[in-house]
Amino acid sequence: MKQNASFIFLLFVKCIFCSNGFSQTLRYSLSMPYTSLGAYSTVQKDPFAFTNNQAALAGLKSATAGVFGERRFMLSENSVYAFAAAFPSRAGNFGVQVNYAGFKNFNEKKAGLAYARKLGKLLDLGIQFNYYGYSIPQYSSASAVNFEIGAIFHFSDQLNAGIHVYNPVGGNLGKTGDDKLASAYKFGMGYDASDNFYVSAEILKEEDKPVTVNAGIQYQFLKQFFARAGFISDTGSGFAGFGLGWKKIRLDISGSYHPQLGFSPGLLLIVHFNESKQ
Repeated sequence: MKQNASFIFLLFVKCIFCSNGFSQTLRYSLSMPYTSLGAYSTVQKDPFAFTNNQAALAGLKSATAGVFGERRFMLSENSVYAFAAAFPSRAGNFGVQVNYAGFKNFNEKKAGLAYARKLGKLLDLGIQFNYYGYSIPQYSSASAVNFEIGAIFHFSDQLNAGIHVYNPVGGNLGKTGDDKLASAYKFGMGYDASDNFYVSAEILKEEDKPVTVNAGIQYQFLKQFFARAGFISDTGSGFAGFGLGWKKIRLDISGSYHPQLGFSPGLLLIVHFNESKQ
């Protein structure tokens, strides 16, 4: 039974790699929008915020790290794992991102190093350099180095907007160059209606794909408790989660639902360290 499931999954993987559009989505982001919802918030930032727009890294005032795991569509072979950490300094803020998706017969990996800093009160800039690779042992494997860059504009203490560009110079994967690494462009906005309520939306355009809209809200109904929810337009998917904070630790239980492929549960753990004296 397990061998049949693996065979079906490998057949699915082969199909999506023959489909240029879906493979580009995987290469652009390995984690769901739930983890990076706070990118355009002044109040609700966490270590995963900069994975959506590197400029968000400039707003973090303390060292912080987080891990996220998701079992996509309830398949162990389709599991996703992510790690993000941020380190403020007087010379600017640094971030580390590591993603892994798949299993031994098919997997994707991404490792990135980010840097961001404030340019006055109105503008933050950030950049990240990535190594991306995928491996299908009985089919093919390839890797590439690329970069992404972002900017966030602070129109007020509550309203922020930003632009983000992933892999703007294009490029191919591997020595043969048969597999193309897509470019993606994004515009996002966030509004902190209060210290407890935040709403965000972004428009994403990937190469050779239609425009996608991602949107979400976060509400902190008690000091230790909050909830997030949102949707992804291109797949008609929704996501939601519930978080519990205790001292410098935060634990989220999340989930998303795809109309055709079903439910994907996730778990997020974030740790905040002492505030920087920069």
